[in-house]
Amino acid sequence: MATNLVRFETGAGPRWGVVTGTQIAPLSGDYPNTAALIERGEADWREASGRTTRIALASVEILSPVTTPARLYCQGANYRQHMIESGMDPDSKPFNMFFTKADSSVCSAGDAVLRPAHVKLLDYEIELALVFRRPITSAITVTRETLADYVFAITIANDLSARDVQLPQTQFFKGKSYRGFCPIGPWLTVLEREEFPVIDQLALELDVNGAPRQRDTTANLVFKPAETISELSTFANIAPGDVLLTGTPSGCALRIPPPPIRKLVQLLPDRKFWKLFLAAQARRPQYLKPGDRISARILSRDGRINLGEQLTEIVGP
Repeated sequence: MATNLVRFETGAGPRWGVVTGTQIAPLSGDYPNTAALIERGEADWREASGRTTRIALASVEILSPVTTPARLYCQGANYRQHMIESGMDPDSKPFNMFFTKADSSVCSAGDAVLRPAHVKLLDYEIELALVFRRPITSAITVTRETLADYVFAITIANDLSARDVQLPQTQFFKGKSYRGFCPIGPWLTVLEREEFPVIDQLALELDVNGAPRQRDTTANLVFKPAETISELSTFANIAPGDVLLTGTPSGCALRIPPPPIRKLVQLLPDRKFWKLFLAAQARRPQYLKPGDRISARILSRDGRINLGEQLTEIVGP
């Protein structure tokens, strides 16, 4: 069965453990980062669930299971309906849109996230994240059958985005990389090889203040993990513990105007265009405000594979 590996703090420094229900079975070894856990922790975490020592999950501080430094690679517009909402044809897109986030954006699944004072259009993006198992330093071909050789675990990520920076400044990296803009976890779900097909059957759910905002399944990914990693390997190096965010479903706060209107307003001078765009977006109440609480979950339909739940509160400066 899949194993949920959590990184936590009890006051004596970060530790790793296996989540079993509402308890943690601590690992006996010392793994200072995610790469060390991947490279030499398997025997430890496979034995941990049989040990008698237990810690209540609610009694510890949950840390990000992805340690830094790490590379955060991201896919843009990778769900069919989200692509359609963005004015793209999912059946004619020949390649991925890749970008990166700074690893300073990584935080835990329970951390509060600061909305910077100058950001007014803060958006949410639930994503399935893949954590890499092994180095990749040249172009490779990954298949569904060999995906487990390259992916160590799956987890939840929220690609929080300052749309009023990302779009008018054409700054994906800057607009998505403010500190805290990438909650990850609460844990790493390590699949057995025979469980890897479930990656194509996971349900993603994101609520804001209890109201549903995003609902989709990974069955609707346009570019699947194996072909994505193959394409990524043609230009990017990857190390154990690096992460790939696989895209977000429809339902974000951002709304792109329909093609006829978009073509018309794009004839305007640049400054006028962005003034109108930002004014239209500012009228949308879906953008995140201080005090908002985000709940994000990813799980299989039968509940056997459960990546846990992120609970993120947005705070002001």
